[in-house]
Amino acid sequence: MFLLAAISMGIVFLINKYFEWGHKFEIGIYPNSPDLVNGPPGENIFFSLYYVITGLHGLHIIFGLMLLIVSLVYLLRQKITAKNYGLLENAGLYWHLVDLIWIFVFPLFYLII
Repeated sequence: MFLLAAISMGIVFLINKYFEWGHKFEIGIYPNSPDLVNGPPGENIFFSLYYVITGLHGLHIIFGLMLLIVSLVYLLRQKITAKNYGLLENAGLYWHLVDLIWIFVFPLFYLII
């Protein structure tokens, strides 16, 4: 149940980022866009870093989702047991590392603007 919840939340996060990036592209906020190049100093650099860091975070979420899905399949096939739980534990550790990184990325780009 918790694996399904984590997978669902990861997918919702990626869908949210898709719409967020799409909206920014629609209004002309993308690296080296004319609006940013001719805008205030530093704005182009900020949004370039925003896309790089949130994009890398999204890639790590995709990898984490794959780990969680593989763990779920192994769990359902009873290949993960009380004696053989290394994959599940490592997938959980990786997933929480990605969560921890988001705790720092979120305020950096969404709360200081």
